[in-house]
Amino acid sequence: MEQQNETIEQNQQQSQITGKIKLLIDNIETVIKGKRSKIEMIVSVLLARGHVLLEDNPGTGKTLLARTLAQSIAADNARGLQFKRIQFTPDLLPMDLIGSHVFDDSKKDFIFKKGPLFCNVLLADEINRASPKVQSALLESMAENQITVGDATYKLQDLFFVVATQNPVEIEGTYPLPEAQLDRFFIKLSLDYVDGETEADIYRNYLLIDENLHAVRQVLNFKDILELQAEVNKIYVHDEITASVRNIVVGTRSDANILLPCSTRSGITFMKCLKAFALVNSRTFVIEDDIKTLAHAVLHHRIIFKNNDARKKSLNALVDKEITRLAKLKIENDDRS
Repeated sequence: MEQQNETIEQNQQQSQITGKIKLLIDNIETVIKGKRSKIEMIVSVLLARGHVLLEDNPGTGKTLLARTLAQSIAADNARGLQFKRIQFTPDLLPMDLIGSHVFDDSKKDFIFKKGPLFCNVLLADEINRASPKVQSALLESMAENQITVGDATYKLQDLFFVVATQNPVEIEGTYPLPEAQLDRFFIKLSLDYVDGETEADIYRNYLLIDENLHAVRQVLNFKDILELQAEVNKIYVHDEITASVRNIVVGTRSDANILLPCSTRSGITFMKCLKAFALVNSRTFVIEDDIKTLAHAVLHHRIIFKNNDARKKSLNALVDKEITRLAKLKIENDDRS
């Protein structure tokens, strides 16, 4: 009887978790149309306590998505999470992000005035238009959730989520992100253009979409997000799934067409994303399809390939090999049972 009550309680808890995540995604979809799968991936990174890099053309909804996400979550003061947007330009300085010391005439002393990095959701727009020195100013905040200025270290809030955008690499006037910076982003993806039918629907209802943006409901609160982030750690990962993550990461190191392979941190990030993605998809466990869905978004930007042909094939070959291995293993286990 006790076991039955415990099972009922667990099912109710899982139902509540699923409901909260669905509520958040549905709310974002009132503004961002036709991109549910991308929204699910971005919410997964939020719950995995990571950051997102979007590489796409202007006008695909990057800014709208980040703003809508922030407005969907109520902070402790009952207002939406603090959202900041920084337009990265070649003349931007690190202090424009971090903040600087200014003289307070009343105190007759210098005080630190916090910059826009002190927020909950940060949109770093066109991050690759700023110099490497400015890009590196983000490193500590993204990796350690803190900012050091002189001898003082300032802790950021428990919820700090960066959505950075960058122009396609072929556009002039950009500074490619260094590997250390790229490695701080849990996933890199493109929102892409919507299909023709969805785009026509957007044109017909753009006024309604604009109204929705200005009246986005706060469907979750700060505490809800922190609780969902804690639930990610409870997701079950089978040893063979873990072995596949290891095999893919280690496989990049023995591929002659890969100049810079995946690090151990890449594998840890992959595991975190797999768990969060399973939670977003109403599961308490990771499945092999999750590996195929997330591998490119999580690992591809961390690898330097020898040529374009390797860029297209090398990682896919490693992933396909593991998916095939897991499928065979599943068949063998089914045969034994």
